[in-house]
Amino acid sequence: MESRDILKELKAGVYKPIYFLSGEEPYYIDQISDYIEDHILDEGGKAFNQVILYGKEVDFKTVVDNARQFPMMAPYRVIIIKEAQEMKSLTSLQSYIENPSPQTILVINYKYKKVDKRTGFAKAIKANAVLLETKKIYDNQLPGYIDQIAKSNDLKIDQKANVLLATYIGADLSKINNEIGKLALRLEKGETINAQHIEEFVGISKDYNIFELQNALGKRDKVVSFRIVEYFASNEKKNPLIVSINSLYGYFTKVWQTQSLSSLDDKSLASKIGVFSSFFMKDYRLAARNYSKDKLKRILLDLQEYDGYSKGVDRRNPDQGDLLKELVFKILN
Repeated sequence: MESRDILKELKAGVYKPIYFLSGEEPYYIDQISDYIEDHILDEGGKAFNQVILYGKEVDFKTVVDNARQFPMMAPYRVIIIKEAQEMKSLTSLQSYIENPSPQTILVINYKYKKVDKRTGFAKAIKANAVLLETKKIYDNQLPGYIDQIAKSNDLKIDQKANVLLATYIGADLSKINNEIGKLALRLEKGETINAQHIEEFVGISKDYNIFELQNALGKRDKVVSFRIVEYFASNEKKNPLIVSINSLYGYFTKVWQTQSLSSLDDKSLASKIGVFSSFFMKDYRLAARNYSKDKLKRILLDLQEYDGYSKGVDRRNPDQGDLLKELVFKILN
C-alpha cells in the first residue's frame, strides 16, 4: 500500500493486526509508525498496553509474548519494533505473522532495506500484513515531495524556497519535514513559504548560498561570485567546502550535459539531466553559452583536484576559505 492510503485508513479508525514498514526512505516509515504510536491509544491506555521495542535489544520470543497478551482497559495492545532490521531473530516471527492476535497492533519498522521476497517470511508478510515499501528519493524528485510536505502542513512554497531546502538539506525528507513543521508554527495556514522565511527561520541565506553562487558563476559575474565566496569563507561551519565542491561538480556536470543536449526542449532537457524544474533551464543554457567545452572539462578536473586538497591530499592543513577562493578564481579565469 501507499503511505497516504495507510494513513487514510488509520485516521478513519481502520486498524490491521500487523504493519510491516520497510524501504530506503525512512520518512514515510516514521510518519505511519509515529501516527500509530501517538493516536491509537489514549494516555491511560498507553501506560498498560503500548510497548516500544528495539531490534538490537529484543528477540522474537519477547515480541510474541507481548503481542499475545490481552489488552488492559483498552481495545488493543500496540507493539512497535523500531530498527527491526537489526533484529537477528526477526524471521522467527513468521509463525506469529501467519496467526496474529486480533487484539494487538504490531508495527515492524524495517528501515533502509527490503525483505527477500523469495523467503517464507516475506510471503507471510505479503499475505497477512499491511506492507509498505518505500523507495529512495532522487534529487530531481525532491521539489514534488517538498511541495507535498508543505501542503500537509497547510502551507505552500515558492520555487526558490523549494530549491534552497532541496540544495541544503538534500533528499532527507525527515529533516525537510522538521524544518517545514517549524515554519508552520510561525506562518498562517495557506501562506506561501518564500526565501525570506527560509533565511529567517531555517538559517539558509537567501542571497549567500550555493544556489546563488552557481547562478553567479553561470553568468560569469565575478563581483557577485566573490562576494558569496567571502561570505562562505567567513561562515565555514554553515558552508563546508566539501559540500560546495560537490554541489558545483553536480552543477557544472549539468552545464556540460546542457551543452551536449542543447537541441532538446527545456522540459525534456530538465528531465534528462536531473534539474528540479524546466524553469531553471534558461540559467543552464546561459552557462552553457558562457563556457566552452574545453573550459568545462578543465573546471570539472579542477573540482576533482580541489576535492582532494580539501581532504588534505597534497596540501597539509589547507585553509578551506582560501581553497574556495582559488577554485572560484580558476573557474572564472
